[in-house]
Amino acid sequence: MKKIFVVSFISVGYFLNAQSLSNSPYAAYGIGDVKYDNTIETTSMGGISTAFISDFTSSFNFANPANNANFELTSIRLEATNENNYFKSNYNDKKSTKHSTYLSNIALAFPLSPKVKMGLSYQPYSSKSYDVVNPETLSDKDIYQNRFKGGGTLNTAQVAVSYKINQELSVGARANLYFGDLYDLNELVTSNAEYVNGYETKNRVRNFNFTLGTSYQKLNTRTDKKLTIGATATFGNTSNMTTEYINSTYRFADAAGTKTDETILEQKTTSSKNLLPLQASFGVGYGSENHWFLSGQVDYKKGEDISYFGKTFDFQDTYRVSAGGWYLPNYNNFRNYFSRVIYRYGAFYERGNLKIDGNSINKFGISAGVMLPFKTSSITRMSGLEIGVELGKRGTLKDNLINQNFINLRIGFNFADKWFRKTLYN
Repeated sequence: MKKIFVVSFISVGYFLNAQSLSNSPYAAYGIGDVKYDNTIETTSMGGISTAFISDFTSSFNFANPANNANFELTSIRLEATNENNYFKSNYNDKKSTKHSTYLSNIALAFPLSPKVKMGLSYQPYSSKSYDVVNPETLSDKDIYQNRFKGGGTLNTAQVAVSYKINQELSVGARANLYFGDLYDLNELVTSNAEYVNGYETKNRVRNFNFTLGTSYQKLNTRTDKKLTIGATATFGNTSNMTTEYINSTYRFADAAGTKTDETILEQKTTSSKNLLPLQASFGVGYGSENHWFLSGQVDYKKGEDISYFGKTFDFQDTYRVSAGGWYLPNYNNFRNYFSRVIYRYGAFYERGNLKIDGNSINKFGISAGVMLPFKTSSITRMSGLEIGVELGKRGTLKDNLINQNFINLRIGFNFADKWFRKTLYN
């Protein structure tokens, strides 16, 4: 059975790299829609993770690799996300919807010793998938059509290691590899012209950085109350994003859009070194052992410069404020199943890095979720079905911009057990 899980883990990684994600038209700018964190456990609590140390032995924290002092089992997580986006603009009173379902996270974690824990994860980091057509009729009745199209996915593979210094203090490090291909295409078509003018941007991303984390947790053994403080910083960016620009004219040979008679007007290649700049996070949490937990968190990401259609765009600094936690009624009550369910809740507000016509494209939302334990699960082997939902809003209707309402549904499994350990008896 364990061999089947390991083979499944490798196989799912292949399909995760090949999938296409749907998202907002705002993904046209920069590296696309960035997924804040795709784990159900984190998103169900509004995104809090920096000061979140799981009370249970089956949950590995990748966001802050220091927060794994209680992790003791081998854990495999397989998770999927269903995104439902509803767009509206005052420009010609336009409305549209987009739906997408994709594998959002696979992770394998295991203890190396009582003090050292290790985890591997693989998930989408950002994506582009948009196709916008803007037709206009000129005074001479010629039709002018401007089409914007883009696609591709940027994935991330992570290796995290945590070390427990003592009962209260832990540190951790995570290496992050980002890779993928993104493209944007702007086509100009007029009714009295035989050829199409297209300007295409192709980005090939290979980026590496690392995250350092630390956490402090003080438990009052008399009251079972505990205070947690955590912090992370991501830096050491080594980027190799190669961008190729092609400005050309061509005709379409068929309805599928096959190009013919293409003439290259301009072609050049540039490199970017600051794709994923400095990030930092700080969080504080308070709770009762194996019963409830509440945390607040502030995240910061420095704005980056991204080339888009041959021009450099400056993205502003991003701030995100999150609050959330979990509640477990009574894990010892085996007569009432729902008393052993973990209930999660949270909310967040994020000032986006994108600013258009003086309007920041901000985002806020609320979230909730449950962890439904398997029948054989206990407090020391908390395996089960994870379900989460996130509702929110992004953007604005000002200046004919786009308002985006979203409902994201997540479902996954966490299989945890004492694997890779020698038994005393055959």
